[in-house]
Amino acid sequence: MSEKLFRNYVGGELIGSDIVFDVENPATEATCGRYTAYTPDIIDRALAEAKAAFAVWSRTPLAERIEWMTRLGDALEARREAIIDLLIQETGKPLDNAEYDYDMLPQCLRFFAEEIQRLRGEVVPDRSGRYVHQLIRHPVGVVVGFLAWNFPLLNAGYKLGPVLASGCTCIIKPSRTTPLATALVGEILHDIDFPKGVVNIVLGADREVASGLLTSEIPAMITMIGSTEAGCGLIRTSATSIKRYSLELGGNAPVIVYPDFDPALAAERIVGLKLANSGQVCVSPNRCFVHRNVFDVFVESAVATMGAYHFGAGPGPGPRMGPIMIQTHLEELLEKVHAAEQAGARIVCGGKRVPRTVCPTGHYMEPTLLLCDRSLELCRNEIFGPILPVIPFDDGDDIIAWANDSDCGLASYVFTNDLEKAHACADLLEYGSICINEPFYSVELPHGGLKQSGIGKDCSHLSLEEYFSVKRVTTRRAVRD
Repeated sequence: MSEKLFRNYVGGELIGSDIVFDVENPATEATCGRYTAYTPDIIDRALAEAKAAFAVWSRTPLAERIEWMTRLGDALEARREAIIDLLIQETGKPLDNAEYDYDMLPQCLRFFAEEIQRLRGEVVPDRSGRYVHQLIRHPVGVVVGFLAWNFPLLNAGYKLGPVLASGCTCIIKPSRTTPLATALVGEILHDIDFPKGVVNIVLGADREVASGLLTSEIPAMITMIGSTEAGCGLIRTSATSIKRYSLELGGNAPVIVYPDFDPALAAERIVGLKLANSGQVCVSPNRCFVHRNVFDVFVESAVATMGAYHFGAGPGPGPRMGPIMIQTHLEELLEKVHAAEQAGARIVCGGKRVPRTVCPTGHYMEPTLLLCDRSLELCRNEIFGPILPVIPFDDGDDIIAWANDSDCGLASYVFTNDLEKAHACADLLEYGSICINEPFYSVELPHGGLKQSGIGKDCSHLSLEEYFSVKRVTTRRAVRD
C-alpha cells in the first residue's frame, strides 16, 4: 500500500482538506492509497482559477502552448514506471492493459500538439468583391471534464489534449474509484510549474459538492465519459446557462458474423476485445449475432479462446484478465447471468465468480458465454463485464434491423469477406464506429456515438474542433476609383 496522501491540484498548488478517502485495489481488496477530497471552497477556487487562467492561456502563442504540452509529455515519460505502477494498484489491470492506458495520455498530448498546427481558418468568397469574409476559431473557454473509472489516463488524455492545444482551460474530475494516477499527473504538473490554473484536478466522491461544477455559469463546455443515464442527469443539472457538451455515453455494441468469414478467426478477435479490461469497455461486444451455418464452430472457438485466460498476479500460459473494478458491480454481473439463465439462456462456459482457490483475493469473474434470444434483458442494456451473449441468425432474418434495435449507437462490428455486405452494413448500421473484420481504435480516428450514446467526438481533428467557437469577421475593402 502507498502511504502517500494525494491532493487536489488547483491554481498550480496541491491542496488538501480534512476529508480523506481510501482507494481499494480490486485485485487484492486492500487499500492501495488515499486522497483528500474537494470541498465547496476548493470547487469554487478551481472555477475561479480556470476562468482567470483562460484570459492568459487563450492568448498564449501557439508555439508556447505546444512547448508546454511537450514539456508535460516528457515529464510524464520520465515518471512512466511510477505512474503505471500506481495505475495497476488502483485498477488491478494487467501490465499490458495499464501500459496502454498510460500510453494514451502522452500520445494524445503529442497528437493534438501536432493537429492544432494543421487546423486552418477559412476565407468566404464575397459576391460583390467589396468585402473580405474570414472565419476565425476562438477557444470556447473553461471546460469541465468528468472521467470514467475504467481507463483513467486514457480518458484524461482524450480531454487534456484538445483542451491544451485549443487554448481552453479545464477542471478535471476523475472517478472517485480510480483517482490516484490522475492525481499524480497533477503533482507532475506542479513539479514542472505548468501555467497556473490552466489544468485543475479535483478529487472526491460527494456528487452534491461536485454539482457546483455543473451549476456554475463559468464553464463554457461540459464533457463526460459515462452512462447515458448519467449524461442525461448532467445535462439537467447544468442547464443553468448555455453550455456546450461533448458526451461519450453508453454502448450496446452488436457483432454480425456472416457465413463467408472464418468463424474461428472472428471468435478470436471478438473474445479478445470482449475480455479486454474484463469487459469494462464502452465499445465491448455486447450482442453477438452469428449465422447458423457457422454458429457451432464460432461457439467452440470462442469457448476455447476464453479458456486460455488466467487470473491474478502470477504468470500463466495465456493472456491475463484483470478483476471487476467494484464488488457491487461484480454482484450485478452475476445476477444478470442468473436472470438470463432463468429466462431461457444456456450458459456454455463461465457464469460464476472465479473460485477463491484460484484467486484468493480480488473481484474476478469467469469469462462467460451464453446462448440466448435477442429479446432477453441481457441484450437490451450495456453489460460492462466479461459476458458474451451469442445469438444465431438465418438468411431470412433482417440482421441489420436486429443490430440497430437499441437506443445506443456507439460501436459495432461486422465480419464478412463480401464487399457488398460490408458496404451495406456501413450504410445502414446506426453506430458511430463500424469496424469490419477487426476491431480497431486510434487517436487519429473519431470516437463517439449516435442516438443515445452521446454528443460529439473524442480523438481526431473532429474532437479538437469542438473546443472552438467560430467567429465570422467581415472587412469592407477600400473604395476604388
